[in-house]
Amino acid sequence: MNSILLVEDDIPFSQMLQRFLERQSHKVSSCHNIEGAKQKLKNATFDLVFTDLRLPDGDGIQLLNDIKAKHNDLPVVLMTGYADVSTAVKAMKQGAFDYISKPFNQEEVLQVVNNALHVKTVPQNNKTKATEPDPIDDFVPGISTASKALQEYINLVGPTNMSVLISGDSGTGKEVVAKSIHLKSSRSQQPFIAVDCGAIPKEIASSEFFGHKKGAFTGAISDKMGHFEAANHGTLFLDEVGNLSYENQIQLLRALQERRIKPIGSNEEIAVDIRLIAATNEDLAKAVENGDFREDLYHRLNEFSIKVPSLYQRHDDLILYADFFLEQANKQLNKAVIGFSPEVLRIFQEYAWPGNLRELSNVIKRATLLTQGEVIQKESLPVELRSKSAIQNTSDFSIKGNEKELIVKVLSETDNNKTKAAKLLNFSRKTLYNKLKEYGLD
Repeated sequence: MNSILLVEDDIPFSQMLQRFLERQSHKVSSCHNIEGAKQKLKNATFDLVFTDLRLPDGDGIQLLNDIKAKHNDLPVVLMTGYADVSTAVKAMKQGAFDYISKPFNQEEVLQVVNNALHVKTVPQNNKTKATEPDPIDDFVPGISTASKALQEYINLVGPTNMSVLISGDSGTGKEVVAKSIHLKSSRSQQPFIAVDCGAIPKEIASSEFFGHKKGAFTGAISDKMGHFEAANHGTLFLDEVGNLSYENQIQLLRALQERRIKPIGSNEEIAVDIRLIAATNEDLAKAVENGDFREDLYHRLNEFSIKVPSLYQRHDDLILYADFFLEQANKQLNKAVIGFSPEVLRIFQEYAWPGNLRELSNVIKRATLLTQGEVIQKESLPVELRSKSAIQNTSDFSIKGNEKELIVKVLSETDNNKTKAAKLLNFSRKTLYNKLKEYGLD
Protein backbone atom coordinates (compact mmCIF):
# COMPACT_ATOMS: atom_id res chain seq x y z
CA MET A 1 0.00 0.00 0.00
CA ASN A 2 1.44 3.36 -1.06
CA SER A 3 1.37 6.31 1.32
CA ILE A 4 0.30 9.69 -0.09
CA LEU A 5 0.46 13.10 1.59
CA LEU A 6 -2.38 15.33 0.35
CA VAL A 7 -1.95 19.09 0.93
CA GLU A 8 -5.12 21.01 0.06
CA ASP A 9 -6.83 23.89 1.89
CA ASP A 10 -10.23 23.34 0.24
CA ILE A 11 -11.47 20.91 2.88
CA PRO A 12 -14.53 19.45 1.05
CA PHE A 13 -12.44 18.92 -2.08
CA SER A 14 -9.62 17.43 0.00
CA GLN A 15 -12.00 14.99 1.68
CA MET A 16 -13.47 13.94 -1.66
CA LEU A 17 -10.03 13.37 -3.21
CA GLN A 18 -8.83 11.51 -0.13
CA ARG A 19 -11.81 9.13 -0.23
CA PHE A 20 -11.23 8.50 -3.93
CA LEU A 21 -7.53 7.71 -3.45
CA GLU A 22 -8.29 5.46 -0.49
CA ARG A 23 -10.75 3.52 -2.65
CA GLN A 24 -7.82 2.91 -4.99
CA SER A 25 -5.98 1.17 -2.09
CA HIS A 26 -3.70 4.10 -1.19
CA LYS A 27 -3.05 5.24 2.36
CA VAL A 28 -3.73 8.98 2.47
CA SER A 29 -2.74 11.53 5.10
CA SER A 30 -4.06 15.06 4.59
CA CYS A 31 -3.27 18.53 5.85
CA HIS A 32 -4.24 22.02 4.79
CA ASN A 33 -1.10 24.18 4.81
CA ILE A 34 2.66 24.10 4.37
CA GLU A 35 3.46 23.95 8.08
CA GLY A 36 1.18 20.95 8.51
CA ALA A 37 2.85 19.24 5.56
CA LYS A 38 6.34 19.85 6.98
CA GLN A 39 5.29 18.35 10.31
CA LYS A 40 3.85 15.24 8.67
CA LEU A 41 6.95 14.82 6.50
CA LYS A 42 9.06 15.05 9.64
CA ASN A 43 7.10 12.35 11.45
CA ALA A 44 6.27 9.89 8.66
CA THR A 45 7.53 8.51 5.35
CA PHE A 46 5.52 9.04 2.17
CA ASP A 47 5.71 7.70 -1.38
CA LEU A 48 4.11 10.75 -2.98
CA VAL A 49 3.11 14.33 -2.15
CA PHE A 50 0.00 15.71 -3.87
CA THR A 51 -0.22 19.44 -3.17
CA ASP A 52 -2.25 22.43 -4.28
CA LEU A 53 -0.25 25.28 -5.81
CA ARG A 54 -1.99 27.95 -3.70
CA LEU A 55 -1.97 27.42 0.07
CA PRO A 56 -2.88 29.73 2.98
CA ASP A 57 0.69 30.13 4.24
CA GLY A 58 2.57 30.08 0.94
CA ASP A 59 2.54 28.21 -2.34
CA GLY A 60 3.23 24.72 -3.55
CA ILE A 61 6.57 25.71 -5.08
CA GLN A 62 7.78 26.80 -1.65
CA LEU A 63 6.78 23.39 -0.29
CA LEU A 64 8.34 21.68 -3.32
CA ASN A 65 11.70 23.35 -2.72
CA ASP A 66 11.64 22.36 0.94
CA ILE A 67 10.82 18.74 0.07
CA LYS A 68 13.52 18.50 -2.61
CA ALA A 69 16.11 19.88 -0.22
CA LYS A 70 15.42 17.09 2.28
CA HIS A 71 13.78 14.26 0.28
CA ASN A 72 15.09 14.58 -3.28
CA ASP A 73 13.66 11.21 -4.40
CA LEU A 74 10.12 11.94 -3.18
CA PRO A 75 7.87 12.75 -6.19
CA VAL A 76 5.71 15.86 -5.86
CA VAL A 77 2.61 16.47 -8.00
CA LEU A 78 1.06 19.94 -8.10
CA MET A 79 -2.66 20.69 -8.47
CA THR A 80 -3.26 23.95 -10.31
CA GLY A 81 -5.94 26.13 -11.82
CA TYR A 82 -5.76 26.70 -15.57
CA ALA A 83 -4.34 30.20 -15.01
CA ASP A 84 -1.38 28.71 -13.11
CA VAL A 85 -0.11 26.32 -15.78
CA SER A 86 2.93 28.52 -16.57
CA THR A 87 3.82 28.48 -12.88
CA ALA A 88 3.44 24.70 -12.84
CA VAL A 89 5.87 24.37 -15.74
CA LYS A 90 8.32 26.46 -13.74
CA ALA A 91 7.80 24.08 -10.82
CA MET A 92 8.64 21.09 -13.02
CA LYS A 93 11.93 22.77 -13.86
CA GLN A 94 12.56 22.92 -10.11
CA GLY A 95 11.92 19.22 -9.61
CA ALA A 96 8.15 18.65 -9.52
CA PHE A 97 7.23 15.30 -11.05
CA ASP A 98 4.09 16.56 -12.79
CA TYR A 99 1.12 18.88 -12.47
CA ILE A 100 -2.60 18.41 -13.05
CA SER A 101 -5.02 21.23 -13.84
CA LYS A 102 -8.31 21.67 -12.00
CA PRO A 103 -11.00 20.61 -12.62
CA PHE A 104 -9.75 17.12 -13.36
CA ASN A 105 -11.43 13.75 -13.74
CA GLN A 106 -10.72 10.53 -11.89
CA GLU A 107 -8.89 8.93 -14.81
CA GLU A 108 -6.43 11.85 -14.95
CA VAL A 109 -5.79 11.60 -11.21
CA LEU A 110 -5.14 7.87 -11.40
CA GLN A 111 -2.75 8.21 -14.32
CA VAL A 112 -0.71 10.98 -12.71
CA VAL A 113 -0.61 9.25 -9.31
CA ASN A 114 0.41 5.89 -10.77
CA ASN A 115 3.05 7.52 -12.96
CA ALA A 116 4.49 9.35 -9.96
CA LEU A 117 4.49 6.26 -7.74
CA HIS A 118 6.34 4.36 -10.44
CA VAL A 119 9.43 6.52 -9.93
CA LYS A 120 9.88 4.81 -6.55
CA THR A 121 10.77 1.61 -8.43
CA VAL A 122 13.26 3.15 -10.91
CA PRO A 123 16.21 5.51 -10.36
CA GLN A 124 15.07 9.12 -9.95
CA ASN A 125 17.39 10.19 -12.76
CA ASN A 126 15.72 7.70 -15.10
CA LYS A 127 12.08 8.72 -15.04
CA THR A 128 10.01 7.53 -17.98
CA LYS A 129 6.39 7.54 -18.91
CA ALA A 130 5.08 4.84 -16.58
CA THR A 131 1.63 3.67 -17.44
CA GLU A 132 -0.74 2.45 -14.77
CA PRO A 133 -1.42 -1.28 -14.68
CA ASP A 134 -3.69 -1.72 -17.64
CA PRO A 135 -5.31 -4.79 -19.21
CA ILE A 136 -4.45 -3.64 -22.73
CA ASP A 137 -0.76 -3.67 -21.80
CA ASP A 138 -0.94 -7.36 -22.74
CA PHE A 139 -0.91 -8.23 -26.43
CA VAL A 140 -3.85 -10.47 -27.30
CA PRO A 141 -3.54 -12.03 -30.78
CA GLY A 142 -6.88 -11.72 -32.53
CA ILE A 143 -8.53 -13.97 -35.06
CA SER A 144 -9.78 -11.28 -37.43
CA THR A 145 -8.09 -10.59 -40.75
CA ALA A 146 -6.94 -7.16 -39.50
CA SER A 147 -5.42 -8.63 -36.33
CA LYS A 148 -3.62 -11.38 -38.25
CA ALA A 149 -2.12 -8.78 -40.61
CA LEU A 150 -0.98 -6.72 -37.62
CA GLN A 151 0.69 -9.76 -36.06
CA GLU A 152 2.43 -10.54 -39.34
CA TYR A 153 3.89 -7.02 -39.51
CA ILE A 154 5.11 -7.28 -35.91
CA ASN A 155 6.79 -10.63 -36.66
CA LEU A 156 8.45 -9.21 -39.78
CA VAL A 157 9.86 -5.98 -38.38
CA GLY A 158 10.50 -7.11 -34.80
CA PRO A 159 13.86 -8.87 -35.39
CA THR A 160 15.22 -5.98 -37.48
CA ASN A 161 16.72 -2.72 -36.26
CA MET A 162 14.43 -0.53 -38.39
CA SER A 163 12.70 2.52 -36.98
CA VAL A 164 8.95 1.96 -36.87
CA LEU A 165 6.14 4.52 -37.02
CA ILE A 166 2.92 3.19 -35.49
CA SER A 167 -0.30 5.02 -36.29
CA GLY A 168 -3.84 4.40 -35.11
CA ASP A 169 -6.77 5.88 -33.26
CA SER A 170 -6.67 6.53 -29.51
CA GLY A 171 -7.18 3.41 -27.44
CA THR A 172 -6.10 0.89 -30.08
CA GLY A 173 -3.03 -0.25 -28.14
CA LYS A 174 -0.14 1.38 -30.01
CA GLU A 175 2.23 1.07 -27.05
CA VAL A 176 1.35 -2.62 -26.75
CA VAL A 177 2.38 -3.07 -30.38
CA ALA A 178 5.63 -1.19 -29.69
CA LYS A 179 6.42 -3.44 -26.72
CA SER A 180 5.68 -6.52 -28.83
CA ILE A 181 8.13 -5.32 -31.49
CA HIS A 182 10.76 -4.73 -28.80
CA LEU A 183 10.26 -8.20 -27.33
CA LYS A 184 10.82 -9.81 -30.73
CA SER A 185 14.12 -7.98 -31.23
CA SER A 186 17.66 -8.79 -30.14
CA ARG A 187 17.25 -5.91 -27.67
CA SER A 188 14.47 -7.64 -25.73
CA GLN A 189 16.58 -7.96 -22.57
CA GLN A 190 17.54 -4.27 -22.70
CA PRO A 191 15.42 -1.28 -21.56
CA PHE A 192 12.14 -0.30 -23.20
CA ILE A 193 11.74 3.39 -22.42
CA ALA A 194 8.33 4.91 -23.21
CA VAL A 195 8.01 8.69 -23.44
CA ASP A 196 4.71 10.57 -23.78
CA CYS A 197 5.74 13.47 -26.01
CA GLY A 198 2.39 15.17 -25.47
CA ALA A 199 3.05 15.42 -21.72
CA ILE A 200 6.46 17.10 -21.94
CA PRO A 201 6.41 20.93 -21.91
CA LYS A 202 8.67 22.15 -24.71
CA GLU A 203 10.66 24.25 -22.24
CA ILE A 204 12.05 21.16 -20.49
CA ALA A 205 12.05 18.68 -23.39
CA SER A 206 15.85 18.93 -23.87
CA SER A 207 16.40 18.00 -20.24
CA GLU A 208 13.91 15.12 -20.47
CA PHE A 209 15.45 13.68 -23.65
CA PHE A 210 19.14 14.33 -23.06
CA GLY A 211 19.47 14.91 -19.30
CA HIS A 212 21.30 17.67 -17.47
CA LYS A 213 24.14 18.26 -15.06
CA LYS A 214 23.75 19.63 -11.57
CA GLY A 215 23.69 23.41 -11.65
CA ALA A 216 23.02 23.63 -15.40
CA PHE A 217 20.02 25.86 -14.70
CA THR A 218 17.93 27.05 -11.77
CA GLY A 219 16.37 24.01 -10.14
CA ALA A 220 18.94 21.50 -11.47
CA ILE A 221 19.84 20.31 -8.00
CA SER A 222 21.31 16.99 -9.17
CA ASP A 223 22.42 15.21 -12.34
CA LYS A 224 19.56 13.81 -14.40
CA MET A 225 19.75 10.99 -16.93
CA GLY A 226 17.74 11.65 -20.09
CA HIS A 227 15.52 9.21 -21.94
CA PHE A 228 18.09 8.61 -24.69
CA GLU A 229 20.76 7.50 -22.26
CA ALA A 230 18.25 5.45 -20.25
CA ALA A 231 17.29 3.57 -23.43
CA ASN A 232 20.90 2.89 -24.46
CA HIS A 233 21.20 -0.55 -26.14
CA GLY A 234 17.41 -0.90 -25.93
CA THR A 235 14.31 0.69 -27.46
CA LEU A 236 13.08 4.27 -27.13
CA PHE A 237 9.33 4.59 -27.72
CA LEU A 238 8.06 8.10 -28.48
CA ASP A 239 4.30 8.18 -28.03
CA GLU A 240 2.30 10.99 -29.70
CA VAL A 241 5.45 12.17 -31.44
CA GLY A 242 3.41 14.64 -33.50
CA ASN A 243 3.01 16.82 -30.40
CA LEU A 244 6.70 17.77 -30.30
CA SER A 245 7.42 21.43 -30.97
CA TYR A 246 9.37 22.31 -34.13
CA GLU A 247 12.43 23.18 -32.04
CA ASN A 248 12.28 19.85 -30.23
CA GLN A 249 11.90 18.06 -33.57
CA ILE A 250 15.22 19.58 -34.69
CA GLN A 251 16.92 18.43 -31.48
CA LEU A 252 15.48 14.93 -31.87
CA LEU A 253 16.57 14.69 -35.51
CA ARG A 254 20.13 15.71 -34.66
CA ALA A 255 20.34 13.08 -31.92
CA LEU A 256 19.02 10.38 -34.24
CA GLN A 257 21.41 11.32 -37.02
CA GLU A 258 24.52 11.54 -34.88
CA ARG A 259 23.58 8.88 -32.30
CA ARG A 260 25.28 11.11 -29.76
CA ILE A 261 23.76 13.36 -27.12
CA LYS A 262 25.06 16.08 -24.83
CA PRO A 263 23.33 16.63 -21.47
CA ILE A 264 22.56 20.27 -20.69
CA GLY A 265 25.53 21.80 -18.87
CA SER A 266 27.95 19.09 -19.98
CA ASN A 267 30.95 19.45 -22.31
CA GLU A 268 31.04 15.75 -23.12
CA GLU A 269 28.95 13.87 -25.65
CA ILE A 270 27.52 10.43 -24.90
CA ALA A 271 27.23 7.80 -27.64
CA VAL A 272 23.85 6.07 -27.65
CA ASP A 273 22.75 2.89 -29.42
CA ILE A 274 18.96 2.80 -29.54
CA ARG A 275 16.16 1.49 -31.66
CA LEU A 276 13.45 4.06 -32.19
CA ILE A 277 9.72 3.35 -32.31
CA ALA A 278 7.27 6.25 -32.56
CA ALA A 279 3.48 6.41 -32.42
CA THR A 280 0.85 8.94 -33.37
CA ASN A 281 -2.91 9.24 -33.77
CA GLU A 282 -2.41 12.14 -36.17
CA ASP A 283 -1.69 12.12 -39.92
CA LEU A 284 2.02 12.98 -39.86
CA ALA A 285 2.24 13.04 -43.66
CA LYS A 286 -0.42 15.76 -43.65
CA ALA A 287 1.44 17.57 -40.86
CA VAL A 288 4.54 17.53 -43.07
CA GLU A 289 2.52 19.04 -45.94
CA ASN A 290 1.23 21.76 -43.60
CA GLY A 291 4.72 22.55 -42.35
CA ASP A 292 3.96 21.42 -38.79
CA PHE A 293 6.32 18.42 -38.83
CA ARG A 294 9.78 18.18 -40.35
CA GLU A 295 9.92 16.03 -43.46
CA ASP A 296 13.45 14.78 -42.73
CA LEU A 297 12.42 13.65 -39.24
CA TYR A 298 9.28 12.01 -40.64
CA HIS A 299 11.37 9.88 -43.01
CA ARG A 300 13.83 9.09 -40.24
CA LEU A 301 10.97 7.73 -38.09
CA ASN A 302 9.09 6.04 -40.92
CA GLU A 303 11.48 3.31 -42.10
CA PHE A 304 8.59 0.92 -41.56
CA SER A 305 4.99 1.86 -40.81
CA ILE A 306 2.25 -0.06 -39.02
CA LYS A 307 -1.38 1.01 -38.84
CA VAL A 308 -3.09 -0.44 -35.76
CA PRO A 309 -6.69 -1.28 -36.68
CA SER A 310 -9.58 0.09 -34.67
CA LEU A 311 -11.81 -2.24 -32.70
CA TYR A 312 -14.49 -1.51 -35.30
CA GLN A 313 -12.19 -3.08 -37.89
CA ARG A 314 -11.52 -6.06 -35.61
CA HIS A 315 -15.17 -6.87 -35.03
CA ASP A 316 -14.50 -10.63 -35.11
CA ASP A 317 -12.19 -10.19 -32.11
CA LEU A 318 -14.72 -8.35 -29.95
CA ILE A 319 -15.88 -11.24 -27.77
CA LEU A 320 -12.31 -12.53 -27.49
CA TYR A 321 -11.19 -9.18 -26.10
CA ALA A 322 -14.29 -8.90 -23.90
CA ASP A 323 -13.51 -12.25 -22.26
CA PHE A 324 -9.88 -11.22 -21.75
CA PHE A 325 -10.81 -7.91 -20.13
CA LEU A 326 -13.38 -9.64 -17.92
CA GLU A 327 -10.70 -12.01 -16.67
CA GLN A 328 -8.42 -9.08 -15.91
CA ALA A 329 -11.20 -7.13 -14.17
CA ASN A 330 -12.03 -10.12 -11.97
CA LYS A 331 -8.39 -10.30 -10.85
CA GLN A 332 -8.11 -6.57 -10.17
CA LEU A 333 -11.43 -6.28 -8.35
CA ASN A 334 -11.39 -9.68 -6.63
CA LYS A 335 -14.66 -10.63 -8.32
CA ALA A 336 -15.93 -13.86 -9.88
CA VAL A 337 -18.14 -12.73 -12.77
CA ILE A 338 -18.29 -15.54 -15.33
CA GLY A 339 -19.67 -13.86 -18.44
CA PHE A 340 -22.16 -11.60 -20.21
CA SER A 341 -25.88 -11.85 -20.78
CA PRO A 342 -27.04 -12.37 -24.40
CA GLU A 343 -28.46 -8.81 -24.37
CA VAL A 344 -25.09 -7.38 -23.33
CA LEU A 345 -23.31 -9.33 -26.06
CA ARG A 346 -25.80 -7.98 -28.60
CA ILE A 347 -25.18 -4.41 -27.38
CA PHE A 348 -21.43 -4.97 -27.61
CA GLN A 349 -21.79 -6.21 -31.18
CA GLU A 350 -23.95 -3.25 -32.25
CA TYR A 351 -21.91 -0.51 -30.57
CA ALA A 352 -19.29 1.36 -32.62
CA TRP A 353 -16.61 1.54 -29.87
CA PRO A 354 -15.13 4.96 -30.73
CA GLY A 355 -12.72 4.56 -27.80
CA ASN A 356 -11.54 1.19 -29.11
CA LEU A 357 -9.88 -1.33 -26.75
CA ARG A 358 -9.45 1.30 -24.03
CA GLU A 359 -13.19 1.95 -23.97
CA LEU A 360 -14.04 -1.76 -24.02
CA SER A 361 -11.65 -2.39 -21.12
CA ASN A 362 -13.10 0.49 -19.08
CA VAL A 363 -16.71 -0.52 -19.78
CA ILE A 364 -16.08 -4.11 -18.70
CA LYS A 365 -14.15 -3.12 -15.58
CA ARG A 366 -16.95 -0.76 -14.53
CA ALA A 367 -19.62 -3.37 -15.27
CA THR A 368 -17.71 -6.03 -13.34
CA LEU A 369 -17.56 -3.75 -10.32
CA LEU A 370 -21.32 -3.08 -10.48
CA THR A 371 -22.37 -6.68 -11.10
CA GLN A 372 -23.69 -8.50 -8.04
CA GLY A 373 -24.39 -11.84 -9.71
CA GLU A 374 -22.40 -14.10 -11.98
CA VAL A 375 -23.35 -12.50 -15.29
CA ILE A 376 -23.02 -8.88 -16.46
CA GLN A 377 -26.46 -7.47 -17.32
CA LYS A 378 -27.49 -4.46 -19.38
CA GLU A 379 -28.12 -2.37 -16.26
CA SER A 380 -24.39 -2.43 -15.43
CA LEU A 381 -23.42 -0.77 -18.71
CA PRO A 382 -22.86 2.99 -19.14
CA VAL A 383 -25.84 4.97 -20.40
CA GLU A 384 -24.24 5.66 -23.77
CA LEU A 385 -24.28 1.93 -24.51
CA ARG A 386 -27.77 1.32 -23.15
CA SER A 387 -29.40 4.23 -24.99
CA LYS A 388 -30.11 4.49 -28.70
CA SER A 389 -27.98 7.61 -29.01
CA ALA A 390 -26.28 8.58 -32.22
CA ILE A 391 -22.80 7.87 -30.85
CA GLN A 392 -23.82 4.24 -30.50
CA ASN A 393 -25.54 3.80 -33.83
CA THR A 394 -23.02 2.41 -36.30
CA SER A 395 -25.44 2.82 -39.18
CA ASP A 396 -25.38 6.59 -38.61
CA PHE A 397 -21.66 6.89 -37.96
CA SER A 398 -18.81 4.90 -39.45
CA ILE A 399 -15.84 5.44 -37.14
CA LYS A 400 -13.39 5.77 -39.98
CA GLY A 401 -15.49 7.64 -42.50
CA ASN A 402 -17.54 10.03 -40.39
CA GLU A 403 -15.46 10.89 -37.34
CA LYS A 404 -15.84 14.60 -38.00
CA GLU A 405 -19.64 14.34 -38.08
CA LEU A 406 -19.57 12.23 -34.93
CA ILE A 407 -17.56 14.88 -33.08
CA VAL A 408 -19.83 17.68 -34.32
CA LYS A 409 -22.97 15.83 -33.17
CA VAL A 410 -21.57 14.99 -29.73
CA LEU A 411 -20.45 18.61 -29.24
CA SER A 412 -23.95 19.70 -30.18
CA GLU A 413 -25.53 17.25 -27.74
CA THR A 414 -23.26 18.51 -24.94
CA ASP A 415 -23.79 22.22 -25.73
CA ASN A 416 -20.16 22.45 -26.86
CA ASN A 417 -18.87 21.26 -23.48
CA LYS A 418 -15.56 19.82 -24.63
CA THR A 419 -14.86 18.00 -21.36
CA LYS A 420 -18.19 16.12 -21.55
CA ALA A 421 -17.75 15.54 -25.28
CA ALA A 422 -14.28 14.08 -24.79
CA LYS A 423 -15.62 11.75 -22.11
CA LEU A 424 -18.49 10.55 -24.34
CA LEU A 425 -16.13 10.04 -27.27
CA ASN A 426 -13.60 8.32 -25.00
CA PHE A 427 -10.90 10.76 -26.08
CA SER A 428 -8.48 12.58 -23.83
CA ARG A 429 -9.12 16.32 -23.91
CA LYS A 430 -5.83 16.80 -25.75
CA THR A 431 -6.87 14.27 -28.42
CA LEU A 432 -10.21 16.03 -28.85
CA TYR A 433 -8.51 19.41 -29.28
CA ASN A 434 -6.10 17.88 -31.81
CA LYS A 435 -9.02 16.46 -33.80
CA LEU A 436 -10.90 19.77 -33.66
CA LYS A 437 -7.84 21.42 -35.14
CA GLU A 438 -7.43 18.65 -37.73
CA TYR A 439 -11.05 19.00 -38.92
CA GLY A 440 -11.07 22.80 -38.74
CA LEU A 441 -13.66 22.84 -35.95
CA ASP A 442 -11.89 25.36 -33.71
